[in-house]
Amino acid sequence: MMGVLNVTPDSFSGDGTVDVGAAVAHGLRIVAEGAAIIDVGGESSRPGAANVSAKDELARVLPVVKQLARKTTALISVDTQKPAVAEAVLKAGAHIINDITGLRDEAMAKLVSKYRAGVIIMHMQGTPDTMQLDPGYFDVVAEVTAFFRERIAQAHANGVSDDQIVLDPGIGFGKNNEHNLALLRAVPLFRKTFPQALLVGVSRKSLIGNLTGREVAEGRIFGTVAVTALLVRDGVNIVRVHDVSANRDAIVMERAIDENRS
Repeated sequence: MMGVLNVTPDSFSGDGTVDVGAAVAHGLRIVAEGAAIIDVGGESSRPGAANVSAKDELARVLPVVKQLARKTTALISVDTQKPAVAEAVLKAGAHIINDITGLRDEAMAKLVSKYRAGVIIMHMQGTPDTMQLDPGYFDVVAEVTAFFRERIAQAHANGVSDDQIVLDPGIGFGKNNEHNLALLRAVPLFRKTFPQALLVGVSRKSLIGNLTGREVAEGRIFGTVAVTALLVRDGVNIVRVHDVSANRDAIVMERAIDENRS
């Protein structure tokens, strides 16, 4: 599991903080609850979110990464699209770059190769400030598949190997409910098509709110847990979640039920 650590004042999920001590404490808590990866984010990527300068983003995430690197052996991921931020956090002890632009900037691929870091290549149509205005696809699964192929090739061309790459279809990033559901149904296809690890993040997202009627993000935990169990059943390697303890229990139960099933 990847646990979310938002170091922002405007997180869509309502759990962000810019206090370094509180952020570090939260990171250690989600590791204790069962997260193998902490995903630190200093710039909100919610629909309509404003851009944050590299200077401000670094001021939020770098102190947190430095302290977590000293206090835990869990993997540290940093959610950033800026090569300058990526290099600083990799030097400070981060292990993974979670790039919502999917290596749109080739400099990011070069950095990942230089530091032998992990990289999460996520699909997003548009940018956070425009992505939900009117998303459209002829075939969302085919288009995301083609995107993965293209970005994997770019990563390989810059010296990034398959064992460094994680693919993320980007649920909620330039997709409506039907697009999101089609991508969730396509998880077995993605696992069959690509040798790279697959990550899915649906925790507390509007898809769950739209289908369950839960307007407040914190109220979407039950829907998230249900999706987590289904994703694990279908072979997803990493689930990105806010509520680590509850989702851990869902994974434990799914694995127990599925064990040795013929």
